[in-house]
Amino acid sequence: MTTQQSNEIQQQAEKLRELFADAPEVARVALEKELPDMQARRSASRVENAGRVGKRLGKVSELTLIAPVAPGGAKRMRALMEMLDGNFEGADRVGTVHDMRFVFLDNDTKMLFTTAYDGNWDDYIDDFVTKIPNLMDIVFSAIEDWPGIHDPSVKDIILKYQLTADAWYVANPDLTVVETRRLQRVGAALDEFLDKIG
Repeated sequence: MTTQQSNEIQQQAEKLRELFADAPEVARVALEKELPDMQARRSASRVENAGRVGKRLGKVSELTLIAPVAPGGAKRMRALMEMLDGNFEGADRVGTVHDMRFVFLDNDTKMLFTTAYDGNWDDYIDDFVTKIPNLMDIVFSAIEDWPGIHDPSVKDIILKYQLTADAWYVANPDLTVVETRRLQRVGAALDEFLDKIG
């Protein structure tokens, strides 16, 4: 770590102390106890830009979108979720999706969509265009302005509603979806082997 980075982290710590000066005592005490670990984690941080928008940590990126809901969109999405029993395994065809969440906010006037994925933003969106276009149009027709996944303006619409997360945590930032599945298969095979010889 450079002297400049060390100074920056120290300044951030002092700013936190200032901002927490009027916080409840329990928070001030907890901050002082936790601050050395926070500074160490900050100095080891590997957060990068995921592409156009979003953050990447290691091989995993985040996408957060809050969009206005089209008339009837929430009702259609809830019926779809009920039909699928909340199971969006179709996204497995993309091969880079770690998780996805859909939440309707403000009396069904906004939809929150969050996901974690491998790689960079443009490649991720392109994978949806080529691998699950019908699912994308079914799901995202719930938001206003959705032009269809094949429309040249689709990335602009996504960018219009996408936000970069203020904070984001990944337990295994260096494992892609493919690597995670391979480790699961290896672990299962090893367990089976150990059971046979044990």
